[in-house]
Amino acid sequence: MQENNYQELLEAIYEGLLSKKGNNILSMDLTGIEAAVCKNFVICSADSTTQVNALARSVVEEVQERTGERIWRKEGFENSTWIILDYADVVVHIFQTETREFYQLESLWADAKTKTIE
Repeated sequence: MQENNYQELLEAIYEGLLSKKGNNILSMDLTGIEAAVCKNFVICSADSTTQVNALARSVVEEVQERTGERIWRKEGFENSTWIILDYADVVVHIFQTETREFYQLESLWADAKTKTIE
C-alpha cells in the first residue's frame, strides 16, 4: 500500500471511530518493531456491545466510502466484546472497556510509538 493510501486509510478509520463516539482511541505505530504483524494498530473502547458493533460497522463503511479499501478479515461480531478489523497494514481493535482493561494490548506493544486520537 502506498504511503498516501496508508494515511488515507488511517484517517478514514479515525473518522469512523470518532463519528460514533469511540473512547480512548489510540494509534500505535508498529513499523519499528521487528515482530509486528502490521504497520499500525488502532485501539478503541466502547461502553457496551451495541456501541462496539456500531463502531466496527462505522469503520467498515467509512473506509469503504473514502478509500474503496476492503476489509481482509473481521472477527468478534458474534459477541461484540472485542472486534478486530484487519486491513493488512492496519488492524483495528474495538473493545468493550472492561475487555480492553483485561487484555491490556497496549502494554504488549509498549515499544510502539503511540498517538491519542481526539
